[in-house]
Amino acid sequence: MAPSSGSVHPGRYLAVFAVLMAAVYALVFFTGDKSPSPKLGIDLQGGTRVTLTARTPDGSAPSQDSLKQAQQIIETRVNGLGVSGSEVVIDGDNLVITVPGDDSSQARSLGQTARLFIRPVVTAAQPSAGAQAPATEAPATEAPATDVPTTEAPAGDAVPQGRPFPAQDPSAVDPTPAPEAPAGETPATEAPATDAPTTEAPATGTESEQAAAQIAEAKALRQSEDTQVQQAALATIDCNAPDPLQGNDDPALPLVACSTDGTAVYILGPSIIDGQQISDATSGFNSQQSRHEVSLSFDSEGSNTWAQFTGANIGSQAAFTLDSKVVSAPQIQGATPAGSATSITGQFTAQSASELANTLKYGSLPLSFASSEAETVSATLGLASLEAGLIAGAIGLALVLVYCLVYYRALGLLTALSLVLAGLMVYGILVLLGRWINFTLDLAGIAGLIIGIGMTADSFVVFFERIKDEIREGRSFRSAVPRGWARARKTILSGNAVSFIAAAVLYVLAVGQVRGFAFTLGLTTILDVIVVVLVTWPLVYLASKSKFWSKPGVNGLGAVAEIAQERKRAAARSKPNTVASAAPTKGA
Repeated sequence: MAPSSGSVHPGRYLAVFAVLMAAVYALVFFTGDKSPSPKLGIDLQGGTRVTLTARTPDGSAPSQDSLKQAQQIIETRVNGLGVSGSEVVIDGDNLVITVPGDDSSQARSLGQTARLFIRPVVTAAQPSAGAQAPATEAPATEAPATDVPTTEAPAGDAVPQGRPFPAQDPSAVDPTPAPEAPAGETPATEAPATDAPTTEAPATGTESEQAAAQIAEAKALRQSEDTQVQQAALATIDCNAPDPLQGNDDPALPLVACSTDGTAVYILGPSIIDGQQISDATSGFNSQQSRHEVSLSFDSEGSNTWAQFTGANIGSQAAFTLDSKVVSAPQIQGATPAGSATSITGQFTAQSASELANTLKYGSLPLSFASSEAETVSATLGLASLEAGLIAGAIGLALVLVYCLVYYRALGLLTALSLVLAGLMVYGILVLLGRWINFTLDLAGIAGLIIGIGMTADSFVVFFERIKDEIREGRSFRSAVPRGWARARKTILSGNAVSFIAAAVLYVLAVGQVRGFAFTLGLTTILDVIVVVLVTWPLVYLASKSKFWSKPGVNGLGAVAEIAQERKRAAARSKPNTVASAAPTKGA
């Protein structure tokens, strides 16, 4: 049923759209970074590509299941960091991470092994003179006093082990030298501190074999249960050299490790809590201590373990180790009740704390990966393709507008105005999505926009053709518009519903850039309905009330109106003949 003229308020529809447009661009220009440009994907702005090579302790090739699991975890980290437009693909034994933009640190942080363990601190000391980090890289003033309290845990002091704690194995943790061993006498079963392990990497062999040998050598020195070997490793460890043990330490054994900034070295006991027992991790700024920190929540088992450990070791240190390095080693000031969160403090910035929290929150990778150099990806090819695509889209849009002007006359102007307003709305929303969810526009997304805007033009054609159908039936332009809209509205909504469902299914099932295509296609489908309902229909209705726009020579509906008049004349001519032929029969 056609809407009555009294029930139509076109001004209200146009006012609603004007408010929406004003709200979008107010957010664009007066909130956030106020940059009126959408974020571009790697194919348009370039970016960074990092290749991570998987390492296993025995040097064997990683399994495809492990690689796929690592790929899924890194993709989850991508989503958590809001790094939109990134790709994580498996290439042989490698994972290739591609991140748009100039910041290569994001690509590197996504591939952190993130094997977190909480270990009791047995000894904390300064690095030896030959291994200490240069002052320009890690000034001594940067280390928080609470993180490396050398006055409270000097070299040689051990964490008390006489207190009850069920998660520890006293025989494995106790670093105190056996009293029965005479000074200067070394049992035959102990490896001399100065002797190199027999697992040293040979001069020849494959790269994986050498890496496995280096890991085994590092474990023999830095994860020995012999206190003399531990002390030797503590004195000789080089915190500036690459760590072959990174992410491959055995949590059941002690560990000699450096702090992440290289200003302290530690002898640590076996792990008491695994990072897999972390249920959540968040970052924030501690205003009382004026530093950034990461807050951890454990599952029920981990929470109970941590409560028992902190209650039994007040005054001692607990080290949070990430990939075989000490992130933080705070002193336990008091018992943490079960179910309460705990914090990691250290040399964190807002970004590094956020990255660490995200990495810990989404879990450890099943493999250790060797770091690789990041390479810059040029956007030249993408920009050339973008230019070609925009030219093709502009030509296609111009041809559509020319066709509308020729075929629909002045109504084609309303089509052009609606398309311009739809384009402005889409642009503003893309800018906001780039700020809010880090949505990046790539070539596939631009293809989705072009197709979506083309579908908007299809909606106009459906509407205008329904108006022409009404005029063919003998109605005036004024009465044909509301009736044509009532018929076209169902068709437009049905067509857009099908398109939106297709875009949603494609977005859920697809990966990579195809999801960008599906996202922009779904976005423009929604905006198509908004523009047709709030702009095109009210404008055409207002035009139907105007004497100027109602002229057949202006609205381009003269030929259709002539057909309707011809039908009326034909019907009028046939009516008297029918009456005359029926009269004799009646008289007879």
